[in-house]
Amino acid sequence: MTEPDPLREALRAIAFRVEAARRLSPPAGKAVLGSIVEATVALFGSEAASIALYDASERKLVFTVAAGEHGQEVVGLAIDPGAGVAGYVFSTGQPLALADVARDSRFGRTTAEQTGYVPRSLVAVPLVDEEGMLGVLEVLDKRDEAAFDLRDVELATVFARQATVAIRATRIERDTASLLRSVLGTLGAEAASDGAGSSATIDVEAVVRDAIADLAGDDDGALWALADEIARLRTLDPGQIDLVRELLAVLVRRAERGRGGRSDRGR
Repeated sequence: MTEPDPLREALRAIAFRVEAARRLSPPAGKAVLGSIVEATVALFGSEAASIALYDASERKLVFTVAAGEHGQEVVGLAIDPGAGVAGYVFSTGQPLALADVARDSRFGRTTAEQTGYVPRSLVAVPLVDEEGMLGVLEVLDKRDEAAFDLRDVELATVFARQATVAIRATRIERDTASLLRSVLGTLGAEAASDGAGSSATIDVEAVVRDAIADLAGDDDGALWALADEIARLRTLDPGQIDLVRELLAVLVRRAERGRGGRSDRGR
């Protein structure tokens, strides 16, 4: 019988835990960012709010999520990281509030016209933390036509900070998986260069695939089904969660009564 490879087993365990963490703490993704821009629109009473994220592979700022009556048209639009107000804020790291966009040379009217909505005023703040710049949050036009001021910049920065945390958490998860694959690949290449031959080369995808397959195994299937349900419940609004709690309380009381009945019968 072949002895298990300690290195492979250790890396397999890491892959297993990465996938387990993903199930229990699902990526922030667009759902969380969407809720942030929706809350921004509600707080400001604005026509629209959006988040543009920097795509390093394309070297573009891409509008990823938006909310508001005039927000959805911008989703998917990609601009140069130095273009328009969003590009200015991204490249300088400085927040910006414009009471009249038509008078400011940094405003990209052509880009705005592509979305079908040209704002009168806006506030834009960077999504930035100690690790670097991620993107830009923009808020367009208060419905009461009041101009954006310093207080609005401060409030928008609070929402931008929450978006930054969510984005960074998602990327940590993604980068952890990428790092795992990179380490496995490097170790496999080193094994081959040491003269161990192709049989010693670590199959990167096989290790990760095997680890994830374990999560769906017959023995632990119920456990991971529960983990997936916990992850899903985390996306519910507070009212729905309260309802779930009440239902669980009823089930617990019934279970306790059932155990009590069985104990009485056993005497």
